[in-house]
Parts: sequence; C-alpha cells; structure tokens
Amino acid sequence: MFYVNRRLRVIGRKLATPEAYSGLPPAARVAVHEALLDHMDLIGTFAVENPFGLGEADLEVVRSWKHLVAGEFYAFRQLRDSMVFLSTTEPVVAYGVLALSDPFEDLIGPDLPRLINTTLLPFKGRIVYDGIMTGYDITFGRGVKGSLSQNYEEIKGRAGIVTSLPPAALRPRPARKTAASRERATEVGTTRGGAAATSQAGPTHDKIVGLIDAFCRERLDEEYRALCRGMAGVLARKRPSPLTRGKPESWASGIVRAVGWANFLGDPSQPLHMKMTDIDEAFGVSEATGSAKSTAIRDLLKIGRLDPRWTVPGLMDRNPLVWMLKVNGLVVDIRDCPREAQVVAFEQGLIPYIPDDRRDESSEG
Repeated sequence: MFYVNRRLRVIGRKLATPEAYSGLPPAARVAVHEALLDHMDLIGTFAVENPFGLGEADLEVVRSWKHLVAGEFYAFRQLRDSMVFLSTTEPVVAYGVLALSDPFEDLIGPDLPRLINTTLLPFKGRIVYDGIMTGYDITFGRGVKGSLSQNYEEIKGRAGIVTSLPPAALRPRPARKTAASRERATEVGTTRGGAAATSQAGPTHDKIVGLIDAFCRERLDEEYRALCRGMAGVLARKRPSPLTRGKPESWASGIVRAVGWANFLGDPSQPLHMKMTDIDEAFGVSEATGSAKSTAIRDLLKIGRLDPRWTVPGLMDRNPLVWMLKVNGLVVDIRDCPREAQVVAFEQGLIPYIPDDRRDESSEG
C-alpha cells in the first residue's frame, strides 16, 4: 500500500517509509486501498519492479492478490478456524476467512450477522483480509437472519465454503507462455463482493477521473479529489455500471456535486465553498443535468448529509455522525467515552483517529 500511494499520490503529505504509512489512521489508508482497486495493474508492476527486494516466494504471494475479492459481506458465522463471510451479491458465495492478529470476535463483536466492508486476499492457499475492516451499525431482524441462514445452508450443500482464491471452479487453466502473456496478466478485473467489475465502464471511468482531477486541482483540493475519485470507482464497479449511460462531463459534475452536497460545499460559512451551478458550468453541463446526476448518485449509493463515508478528512472533527457509535447498546459520542473505548473503535476502523490523543497533543502545544 505504501508503494500504491507513492505511485498514485492518494495521500497529500509525503511518507518516507512503509512504517510511516502503517501509522496512518484507518480512514486515511482506506482511500489508498480503494485506489488500488481502480489500478489493479499495480500488483503486477510491484512484482516486476520488486522495490523492496522480496524473495520469489513473497512475490508469488503478491501476484496472487490479483484474485482479491472486495466489497460488502455479511460476517455470518464463526467456525472452528475461520469466519464465514457471505457475499451481498448474486449468486451468494460463502468465504471461509482467517483472522490476522486479532480474532474476528474482537473486531466485529459477538452479535452476528454483521454487515462489513473489506477486501479478501488469497494467502498460501487460504483466505485472509487486507487488515482494514469497516462495519455498519445495523441490527438485523428475524427475516434477514432467516434468509441468510437459508442461503448458507443451500450454499453448503451446493458449492461448499470457498477457502481459497480464486475458487477452484473459477481457476483458469495454465496458459501457454507467449509474448503477450505478461501483458494479459496485468489486465485483471477487480472483484467486488463476488461480482467482477464491468470492463465496459473502464474507458468512461478514466475520462471522468481525468475531468475530476483537473477540476479539483484547480478549484478544490486533494481531499475532495480523493473522495470524488473513490466515488467514480464505486460507480464503475456497479453491475451494470451507470457510467456506461451518459456523457463523462455529466457524471463528473454529478460526482463532484454529490460529494459537495454531503459536505455542505455550497455553504459560504465553510472554509472551502462554491455554488453547485459553478460546478456544472466548469464541466460544461446544464444545471438540470448536473442536479439530476447528483440526485441519481445519492439515491444509488444512499448518501446522506454528513455521510461519514463521504466526509472530507478536514471536516471529520465537525461531523457528529463520524463519532456517534453504539456502545453497550446505547448510541453515544465516542469522544465522550474513556480512551479504552476509543482505542477499540479506532482499531476496528470505526473512527479516523483516537480523539483523546489529539486533545493531548493540543494541550502540549
């Protein structure tokens, strides 16, 4: 991920070492992980360049990550040595996932099922996750639990639990070594929640990202640019992707509008602000078109005002929804809780940093 950030410059400030990258809060690292999903060729590039002098066995592990599966899953059931993750897309797939240093019960909690977002990786014949996991504070009723249980029983009887990636039934036959083999090997589609990303949206997505980059560099900042790029990637991976319908300029305007709407960009009291119509004008689309695209995106991605998923980092402190969590069944502002609770929330990726640590730094200054 340090290499990915160095190549794509997702995080604005310079990081000298992988250890410095690892010290960043999960909210910052999520953006880099999302960027990798839009540039899967970097996995092959890393293996070819081998910037850290890894051995061949380790490089083979890295190459296997082209088979990653990213998206939303139901953490459904803890088995003896793995947690069952059910994909949220059709057909439903059950993955047997190994925890890393901490057991899943500590990360997810004992109350299952739990809707989470993460990336599954192959590792030496098993499945692990990429170290970042975000959850949704949703309680499921009997109907959803019953449906998931039925799906799980059907999957066990029909296909079993997938314990390696790619699944055995989907593994390609060994290809003959030709001059074009290396080139084809880098053209790997990302899989989101068990569904392959549509290739049709690729060219349009790239045009949209180019438009967004130019606009944000001139009129906004790197925080907005990273969020807008991330939103474009999410839309490109939808099946079918809405980006295949309409002009890139319209989608670019709609994306910037949607991110701006979530962050009150039109409010003059904000340090960074502008009119929504100025966004449309910059992309050369009508106000009606920009507004319609923004509304369609917000409806599709279920985006609300101050949505923590789409809050720019500079506004995190001022967004109460970022800090409202359920603790022992009660919704509280985690900033008012003991530091121990804040540490747990931070380690689970629920908050961008530990509030008490920031307060300590401020008092020392």
